[in-house]
Amino acid sequence: MDTLLVILVDGIVYSSWLFLVAAGLTLVYGVMKILNMAHGSMYAIGAYSAASFVGWYFSADYVPWASYFFFIGCALAGGVIAGLLVERGVLRLMYGSDEVVMILVTYGVLLILEDVTKLIWGVDAYFAYQPYGLLGRTKVMGITFANYDLYLIGVSVTVGALMWYGLNRTRNGKMLRAVIHDREISMAMGINVTRTFIITFVLGSALGALAGGLTAPALSVVPGIGIEIIILAFAVVVIGGLGSVEGAAVGAILVGISRAIAVHTFPEIELFVIYGVMALVLSVRPRGLFVTATARKI
Repeated sequence: MDTLLVILVDGIVYSSWLFLVAAGLTLVYGVMKILNMAHGSMYAIGAYSAASFVGWYFSADYVPWASYFFFIGCALAGGVIAGLLVERGVLRLMYGSDEVVMILVTYGVLLILEDVTKLIWGVDAYFAYQPYGLLGRTKVMGITFANYDLYLIGVSVTVGALMWYGLNRTRNGKMLRAVIHDREISMAMGINVTRTFIITFVLGSALGALAGGLTAPALSVVPGIGIEIIILAFAVVVIGGLGSVEGAAVGAILVGISRAIAVHTFPEIELFVIYGVMALVLSVRPRGLFVTATARKI
């Protein structure tokens, strides 16, 4: 029972982290039909922004509890600025290009931003451990869990609920869904598609940066984390179905629980199990579990 509880909690925590990373990626693809490889750089920018701020904040000996508001805000600000620069400076010039071309373009942006982060923050590791330990620990059935991990689960659920509500219950969300289904008709109806693209890409970038900022206290922030995370995020959105927020949530849960089982039972197959789940799902559902319906033009 103890092992089962540890697997369940570890799997849910990892799933929450994966969902935060994958949510922005699948949102951008759903609206803009761009598989944004640069999303990993947004994650890295959020992580570096948060980690550097945490180091400065605690060295200045300010109120510790207030750091949660500021380092999350710092990560979001980094993601918004970077997303706006990439969309206005690069992507707007490429709209209408083939999807493969867009993948190559965003991959190039990923490589550029990786070097930019090294120029800004250097190549040394950043450690922002203070917020992780500040919330303390909780003992459940004799097993101790970090409260920060439980906090991460709460943030993930909140983000998922807000995204669902925003897309399905608000006027702007319904306009966004109209753009997803048919851009040409949306433009004919007076929807500003260009502004929708800007907002979507910036929001997706902010979600990626938020994931990086929230996970910075739980790990060391080092060069290359953006490239590592984009592979995992890609696996999650492919499992769930490109463009589906619900699919990203289910894909994250499948990958998170599967990885936790592997780590605690067969650790040597930890890396394989993620791609094993993806291969298994795609062999049955080639377009993912929650593939969105595509209108057929006659």
